[in-house]
Amino acid sequence: MKFTLSWLKDHLDTGASLDEISAKLTALGLEVEHIENQGANLRPFIVAAVTHAEQHPNADRLRVCTVDTGSGTLQVVCGAPNARAGINVALARPGDVIPATGQTLKAGTIRGVESQGMLCSSRELGLSDEHEGILELPGSAALGSSVADALGLNDPVIEIAITPNRADCASVYGVARDLAAAGMGTLKPLNIAHAHTAFASPVRLHIAADTHDACPLFIGRTIRGVINRPSPQWLQDRLRAIGLRPISTLVDITNYMTFDLGRPLHVFDTERLQGDLTVRFAHDGEELAALNGKTYRLKPHHLVIADEGGVDSLAGVMGGEATGCTPETTSVFLEVALFDPRAVAVAGRELQIVSDARYRFERGLDPAFVRDAAEIATRMILDLCGGEASERVIAGHEMRWRRELTLRAERVKTLSGVDVAADRQLQLLEAVGCRFEGTTIIPPSWRGDLVGEADLVEEILRLNG
Repeated sequence: MKFTLSWLKDHLDTGASLDEISAKLTALGLEVEHIENQGANLRPFIVAAVTHAEQHPNADRLRVCTVDTGSGTLQVVCGAPNARAGINVALARPGDVIPATGQTLKAGTIRGVESQGMLCSSRELGLSDEHEGILELPGSAALGSSVADALGLNDPVIEIAITPNRADCASVYGVARDLAAAGMGTLKPLNIAHAHTAFASPVRLHIAADTHDACPLFIGRTIRGVINRPSPQWLQDRLRAIGLRPISTLVDITNYMTFDLGRPLHVFDTERLQGDLTVRFAHDGEELAALNGKTYRLKPHHLVIADEGGVDSLAGVMGGEATGCTPETTSVFLEVALFDPRAVAVAGRELQIVSDARYRFERGLDPAFVRDAAEIATRMILDLCGGEASERVIAGHEMRWRRELTLRAERVKTLSGVDVAADRQLQLLEAVGCRFEGTTIIPPSWRGDLVGEADLVEEILRLNG
């Protein structure tokens, strides 16, 4: 699980430092495996403006550039095809270490002309494999400022290991919630604004009679009049930071929801659907041409979402190419469902499909966060893609998740040897979302791993330190 520090702080109001957050995560059992700070590597490189670019007198493919650093000018010889006057660039000066090679830059003479620096490409800065030309920075970037600031890269990326029982922390919000419970700040409330209903959805939902246990709840709505342009820079930056490739706004929103709130969902192009959507088991021999470019032959125990024309999605694992969104998409159907972890795991293993959705579904999602997730995703689509939303259509019902547990205060010491006062025990359990009804303890819906007294003892020890 990866996230940036600023992303975490979207959900956690905290004054804690990166080192303090890192130490607390590991103490909570969310072991920090790696922290990457691209900004640290780019700190020496500054924003400069090319004011003049002239043909090199002794080389056809080189240009002699005059660059303004904000505090003076330098002469740099550059061979990039896009080296020209009027652009902002990333300047390396003598003494700077080039990330891609590890070599220290020196002033020199190139084909008889002095060069006092280097105009860098994305690959030379270690940002990507792009090397066809020098990196062009935003025109608004202040001359002499850090390239890391200009690119928004002064944001450390934190990678943590999550044990299989902590599905609640397979999201940035879940990690923030755990840190808040441990006293590292205050969890910010989610903004769950219900969308205005503008029309009746032309697509309806159904759950086949023999699949109610495999899909207890299926929610969706049509959103028409959307524009599926490239997503805004902030969204692209966050996805790239955790290793995902931005595709389009609609697709990027579904990926963002998966990592931000731990809520996989899917959008179908309604113009490519044939009738209503039904959750059912596959018919023997049916096939799915998936979004990963592969075609899978399905078995009768594989749970799918289908329309009248056939299978559109392998439930909880991956969507189909035939009904996927494209830049031409103008109307979508948003699907938010709850699938049985075992059904998702079996299909994923048998078909050897690894996906971020499968990772979360097979560990168990919050059963009480389906309707709210649909509203949050709807609002995000409307804000970023425009359009108008239909009424929400629903099949099935919220599954029964309530569990009633008891805890004998002395069990903390007898099981662990650690003496924690009884009132402190209750305080820590309340911090992780437990409710109390007399002597009965009700774990929150997102903590499916709390099923017995020993689990409560573990929570108390984990938060107590």
